Amino acid sequence: MNYEEIKKLMEDMEKSTLTAINIELPDGTKISMQKDFKKEVEVVNNKQNELNINKEDNVSKKVEVKEETGNIIKSPMVGNFYIKPSPTAEAYVEIGSIVEKGDTVCIIEAMKLMNEIESEFSGKITEIFVKDGDTVEYGTPLFKVE
Repeated sequence: MNYEEIKKLMEDMEKSTLTAINIELPDGTKISMQKDFKKEVEVVNNKQNELNINKEDNVSKKVEVKEETGNIIKSPMVGNFYIKPSPTAEAYVEIGSIVEKGDTVCIIEAMKLMNEIESEFSGKITEIFVKDGDTVEYGTPLFKVE
């Protein structure tokens, strides 16, 4: 692969929704690309209008802000998420399970290879963000550990 082909591949990746790609060419050349996946969310704030109305009515309002706690285990690759080692087996973890750093929490199948995903944190599983069999991308939140 020459420089122009690699440059074109990089440009195509930038325009696509892919977040990671690994290519191995017949001549032994390996190309691995990864981009940070950040979603920008535009928030339209109508609270100012509500506050102006409330001031006129002399009504006060309290807004509760819940602070997120815990650690998120994210997918290290693109593939299919499985919470069990086989269809008839018990799930590795479920909500309420206590895990230690290094414990297997799920499998991600990528290119017919089963990759065991280990917990990066010790604690209690408080949320599971994906369903068994779902396709996940690099960086997709899988579990919340507190």
